[in-house]
Amino acid sequence: MQNNSTPASAAREVRIPSGDAWLYGDLVLPTAFTGVALFAHGSGSGRHSARNRQVALRLQQAGIGTLLFDLLTAQEEQVDLHTREHRFDIPLLTRRMQDATTWVGSRPELSNAPVGYFGASTGSAAALIAAARLGNKVAAVVSRGGRPDLAGPAALAAVKAPTLLIVGGADHGVIELNQEAFKRMQCEKELKIVPGATHLFEERGALEQVQELATAWFTAHMAKAEHTAWEHAT
Repeated sequence: MQNNSTPASAAREVRIPSGDAWLYGDLVLPTAFTGVALFAHGSGSGRHSARNRQVALRLQQAGIGTLLFDLLTAQEEQVDLHTREHRFDIPLLTRRMQDATTWVGSRPELSNAPVGYFGASTGSAAALIAAARLGNKVAAVVSRGGRPDLAGPAALAAVKAPTLLIVGGADHGVIELNQEAFKRMQCEKELKIVPGATHLFEERGALEQVQELATAWFTAHMAKAEHTAWEHAT
């Protein structure tokens, strides 16, 4: 999956085709990476989200590649600032997630790498629907303060990828939405509540807990996916 010429934690900007649009992203591949996590950010956010970048850095330190990319084009972002019409366009965000996954699979250095999704807010719904559609092509999903309920009952029930839902203990309303979504999921799953954390996990130590939970989840399930792929190839 990884050749020795790939430099440690080499970050590079990439362009991902999606329909008539180009999506810009930042790809980091640590040496001997075990998989790559695609980030689906939340409403009003993008690839420069400080919170997602902190999580991505922790994943990179654990040997997991990361792709943070803008789900919306610059023009769409400008429209969305005034109308908010795109951030809740789950079908659009889902297509973008699928196109990014296809792009990852087309890269020689990534073609055999297990793929995971890290979703936040509305991005969690897009990640889960894409995971439901792509089946075994997605090794794991993690949702941080997400809205998995927006994926809908059918998609939630169809997700095969092991899924971890992380919610802040003080994120009232969102906890209940995650609990309802959790009940509908039939895959391997866990629901973790970070005590005292609000929606953005800004409290002391809250985001660090998200980082450790996500890292452990991706590490375990990407290793399983890699082992299964190796078995099928031999």
